[in-house]
This record gives sequence, structure tokens and C-alpha cells, in this order.
Amino acid sequence: MRTAFSNALVAAAKADSRILLLTGDHGYALFDDFRSACPDQYINAGVAEQNMVGVAAGLAKGGFHPFVYGLSAFVPIRVLEQIKMDVCYHELPVIFIGDGAGVVYSTLGSSHQSTEDIAAIRSLPNISIYSPADAWEMAACMKLAISSSSPVYLRMGKADLGTIHDSVPSFQNGGLINVKQGRSQLAFVATGSMVFAARAVANLWPDVAVWSAPSIKPINADAITEIARQHELIVTFEEHSVTGGLGSIVAEIVSERFPRRVLRIGIQERFSQFCGTYEYLMREHKLDVESVVKKIRDYLLSQGMSDDFGVRATTSR
Repeated sequence: MRTAFSNALVAAAKADSRILLLTGDHGYALFDDFRSACPDQYINAGVAEQNMVGVAAGLAKGGFHPFVYGLSAFVPIRVLEQIKMDVCYHELPVIFIGDGAGVVYSTLGSSHQSTEDIAAIRSLPNISIYSPADAWEMAACMKLAISSSSPVYLRMGKADLGTIHDSVPSFQNGGLINVKQGRSQLAFVATGSMVFAARAVANLWPDVAVWSAPSIKPINADAITEIARQHELIVTFEEHSVTGGLGSIVAEIVSERFPRRVLRIGIQERFSQFCGTYEYLMREHKLDVESVVKKIRDYLLSQGMSDDFGVRATTSR
């Protein structure tokens, strides 16, 4: 995924000299190709992320199209005020790249993990949020981001999980992508790295539908409503807090338009207790496949629903 991001950025910068890349004194290996191809469009702002956003806002006002890259614990979390006032308030075309979102930086502790970035950003006016699952979705999201005349936050999670798609998916801004068709009582809606978990869980049982949501804001409320019409329970998957992220968005839409039960799979209201590998942290937060299956089964049983994941067909209201 990071390679797809770099390739798209280099291609865009070659085609348009107004595209600039600002980084906070990191990402050198990732941006070797960019610095080689477009050295005059690369700015190392140093360890001064808040100032970096202000510089990007000034450059955007001057007609440039800046990318601001950082770890998601710092971009957007450390610079939230600057994003709000310097960029969103003026509706400037600045693209923020938050790398290592979720618990990717598992060995560095909670200071470098970002499980609240979507919640923090989505309440700001004028900014879009993209959360691609794989390299193909990244290419599609980069195309949308580069063509935007407004601020964008692009969330990059675990980058080496493989691919969901065979080519760049076709979807409109805010659209969902059907990963697996199904007509059972269950439908899964996932974003980012958790699309892989959703697909793995769905493959254990027949006829469970899976949707990927690479666009968090905007999101197609009509598509979410139609999923609610066709299924009795929507399970959301995200490597993010269950508060304020994809699960909250789906629950908000469904509660207003077509009430259905929504089970949110994500990080509970807690910090990581220990450091360790990425796989360890996913288990600690119960985002591994085994833990997710148990949570869904327990919920179905608590609601008096079938726990066979789909032999009972759903009838719409």
C-alpha cells in the first residue's frame, strides 16, 4: 500500500509542479523516488508538525497543492487545531497522510498508536476522510484526493497484508465496494486493514455479504440504508475506536433511516496495555479473527438470532 501511495504521488508531482510534499523529518526511504524525481517539490519541515501544517496552508493559499505526511499519531492528532483553523476553516486543498494508523506501531506504545484519528477529524467541516484497505483502493483514493479542491485526510493502516482486489476498484466518492456477495441475516461493513478480517470471518460461513468502505467521509448513506434493508444485523470492522469511527457512522445512519441492529467491532475505550508485535496487539484488542468470531456468535445468541451465519434468509421490512 505504501508503494502504491508513493507511486501515485510521484506520478502526480511529475505531472503538476504545484504538488508539494512536506514531511516532519521522517519517511526518507519511502520518499526516495519522490526526492529523486521531484527534488524541488520536497520540503523537510523538521520535527515541527504544527508549523508544517501552517506552512502547507500558506502554500495552498499561494496556489500549490501540498501533501502533509506524518505518523497518524502526529498527523492529524498532534496538529488538530492547525488542521481546523489553518486548513479546514479556509477550505484549502491540503492532503494529510496519516501513516501507521491504528496499532501498527505496536512496539512503540500508545504514544505512537492512533485509534482516535477518524473520530477527531470527522467532526471538522470541509474535510474528506479516506481509509483504503489495499494498494488498489489506495490508488483510487489518491486519485480522489488529488482531484479534490478541499482538505483531505488519507488514513494508511497496516500496509503489508496483501490485496483485496485484483485491480483498481471503481467507486464514486463516498461509495462502498462489494467484496463478497451474500443474502444472509448478516452483512459486514469494514474499512482499512479490517477488511481482511471481515473477509476471513465471512469465508467461514456461507452467504455473508462483505462491503469495504474506503471513503469514511463522505459516505453513501443510501448504500448503508439499502444494506440495512437487506440484512438484520450489520457488523462493522475497524482498527479504530468503536467511538466516533465507521461503526458510529453506520449506527447513526441506520438509526435515522432504517433501524437495524449494529455490532461494532473495534477498539474499546482503552489504551494498549502492553507493547509487542502487531499480531499481538490485534489479539490484545480482540481484533483477530478468532476473537471477532466469538464476539459475533455471542451477540447473535444474546439477541436470540441464529448463530449459523446465514442459513436463515432475511426478509426486508
